[in-house]
This record gives sequence, structure tokens and C-alpha cells, in this order.
Amino acid sequence: MENQAEPRARRPLVPAVLRRRPLLAGAVAGSLALGAVLLCVPFGESPAARVPAAAAPGTRAGTAVAAGVPAGPGDLGELIARRERAVRRQPRDGRSWALLGTAYVEQGRRTGDAAGFYPKAERALRTSLRVRPDDSDDLVALDGLAALAVARRDFRAALGWSETALEAAPKRWSAYPSLIDACTGLGDYKRAYAALGRLRRLRSGPAVLARAAEVYRERGWREDAAAALSDAAAAATAPAEQAAWLERGGELAFERGDREDALRHFEEAARLDPELGAAQAGRGRALAALGRTAQALSAYRAALARQPLPRYALELGELQESLGRGQEAAARYDLVRERVRRDAAGGVDGDLVLGLLEADHGDPVAAVRLLRAEWRRQPGIDVADALGWALHRIGQDTEALGYATVATDREHGGTVRSAPFMYHRGVIEQAMGRSGAARRHLEEALRINPYFSPLGAPAARAALAQVAEEPDVGVPR
Repeated sequence: MENQAEPRARRPLVPAVLRRRPLLAGAVAGSLALGAVLLCVPFGESPAARVPAAAAPGTRAGTAVAAGVPAGPGDLGELIARRERAVRRQPRDGRSWALLGTAYVEQGRRTGDAAGFYPKAERALRTSLRVRPDDSDDLVALDGLAALAVARRDFRAALGWSETALEAAPKRWSAYPSLIDACTGLGDYKRAYAALGRLRRLRSGPAVLARAAEVYRERGWREDAAAALSDAAAAATAPAEQAAWLERGGELAFERGDREDALRHFEEAARLDPELGAAQAGRGRALAALGRTAQALSAYRAALARQPLPRYALELGELQESLGRGQEAAARYDLVRERVRRDAAGGVDGDLVLGLLEADHGDPVAAVRLLRAEWRRQPGIDVADALGWALHRIGQDTEALGYATVATDREHGGTVRSAPFMYHRGVIEQAMGRSGAARRHLEEALRINPYFSPLGAPAARAALAQVAEEPDVGVPR
């Protein structure tokens, strides 16, 4: 596969048998956190087993997560109830403790209730390690602890747990998704790609295809990602699974500026899984880009009711600000801060989203402090972009450009085609008098996605109009 300047001609992303379904538009992929739940199977079942239509809800959920796909909320709740009963009957049942802990991780991720589920997940998983009747239970618990660390955005801990599991069983496929997430969060994209290669040699199926698509996206291979997502969508076997692929496909469609395609993905995902908050947030994003702002506001509120993540509250606040609703936006930004504090009680690192909030809507000096610490902990390109932008907001443009370059320059690992990243770099270069470079990057931002943000996209167009009249003072290195 090649990293081409121009994407290949778009191909049908879902087989015809699926395309006949209403609103099912195309490429779909797994969520970023999905690999964190490649974890468990009830007693006596093979991870590859297909679930009969009449299978009990807890069995369906156990088999789903064993195959690396999401479970429906009712099924997941039944799985948790079964394992809670099991550990009450047998407190030294290490496998049930491990499965309970990993189910708590998935429930916390799905509901956005980090404080409610992640501490319970950690206690259950560590209990499994303590009672450990046999080595296989240790490995299930290690996978769960790695998944928990990914969900908390603690990528160094995720790397440690994944490596520990692989030292014990080098061919254990279920350790690799969290390892890939950890490497990506730490900015080690080459190792993430190598880990994907090992995973694909050990395991196949829709979750692995979705994981491959995610890595391809990180490397800028959008068409290869789309092909992998098409195959993952075709292999989906349950509504919750298909909804997850559709939601991620909607994100990818929106990233390339295809508002209509993104909306079709998100609406079908919401139809299949009405409790999927990410699908409602995606609807809000796409509807806002289409100018259907009243519907967008409702969609964001629905997302926050289902999965109250700080990111969704920040997006809603920026939409409200773009509509001139300053007081509502300020209240929403306060909610972001409250949610980050609440999630911190569950061990979640929310400094990235909090830094983005403070850089644009609060205290940029505090944003720089938060993001410098985040960069030291886990230097991924998302953090590089956010730190560069925060530094620009306090006038430190020379240093800011260094981080913006890391986020956008292929030589430094910034291979994701991101409109916000390009916009930030262009504005920083404009502030430094590098008009030619600023023009190129602002044009690229709007070419990738002219609707990337209700506040950022208009600002990018205004900056581009201004920079077009400016002579170059310097040239980029």
C-alpha cells in the first residue's frame, strides 16, 4: 500500500447485500476504544463461536466481547449481573473476577460513567490477580487492566500491562489491541504498525479489520482504511457491533468533509443502537456542518444524556458560541470542567480536552501548563497539536510551530490528514509572518474538511483571506 498524494477512486465500501439496507452508506470502522474489550468468554465457550439467535443475553455479551466487538447495553448488563453472582458464590473464582472487571471497563466506556465503573473494574481485576487459580486467569486480568488503562488514557500503564501479558504468552492475540492503542498514544507509530502486523497473523475478524483501519488512518492511508472498514462492516453479526462500525465510519467520512455521508452513517448507527452516545454526537457534528443547527443542538443533548463525555460538551459549547449564545456556551464549558473533574475520580486523564478548552475559551496559560505535563507523559500527535496551539495563544509562536510541525509533518510522524491540525499550523505561521506556508496549510485545512468546526472553519477562511494579501516575511524551515 502506498501513501498517495491523491486518494484512489472511491470504491463501494459495503457489499451489495448490505448496501440495500436503507441509510447504510459505506465504510464503517471500529471505535478507538474497541480493542480495549478483546477480552473474555464465558466458561466452556470458544472465542470464535457464533451465538445462536436464542442465546441468553449474558452469553451473547460474553461471546461478543470475546470476538472484540461491542455488546448491546442489555446484554452487557446481564453479563455483569451473572459475574457478580458468580463471585458472591465463589469469592476465589479468578476467572469470574477477571471477566467482571473487563465487563465493568466496557460498561464505563459505553456509558461515560468512569467514576462509577472504572474503580470497580480495577478492584475486580486486581482481585483476579490475587486469587489466580491458574495462569490463564492471570492473562485475562492483564488484558483487562491494559484495556482499563487505555480507557483512562494512561498509555504508559497500558503499555506495561500489555507487555507483561505478552511476556507470559507471546502469541496471545488479545494483548495486541491495547498495545497498539498504547503505542499510538505515546507517539510510537512504527511500533503500533508492527504490532498490528503481529495481531493480523494471530487473529482475523471484524474487530481486527477495524483495528487495522485505525492504524491505516494514523498513517494517512485513507483508502486502505476504507477498504478494511468495508470488510469489517460486512462481517458485523449484531446490531451493536454494526452500529459501532457505522459510527466510526461516520467519523472518517466527516474527517474528509463528506457531511451527507457522515450523517447517513451516524443516523443508521443511532437506529441500530439508540443508546450509542457517539452516534448522536456524530449526528450533531454532521447536522451543524449542514447548517441544520436546531437539530444539531438536539443531537448533542441526546449524546450527553447517553454518554456525557467532556469532548461532546465542548463541541456543543462551541456550536452554541458560533450561534451567538455566549451564556449557554459558557455554561457548557463549565460543564466540561466539571466532567473532567468527575472523570478524574475514575482515574481518567482529561488534560487533553481540558487543555483544548482552556486554550480557546479559558486560561491559555493554564492550558500550556496542563499540556506540557501531558506531553511529558504521552507525546502523541494530538497532544503535540494541542500544546502548539496553546503556546500560540500565549504568544510563544516559535516554540508553538515546533509542536505544530510534529503534528502535521510526515517526517515527524504527523501523517493523519487533519483539518484542525493544519488550521492551527497555518495560523501560527501567519502570526510569524510566514505567509506562504500559512497559505498552504490553511488551504489544506479547508481542502481536507471545509466544515471541521463551527468556530474553526470560519476562522480558517478569514485567516486565509487575510494571508492572501500579506507578503512573505520568512520561509518555513
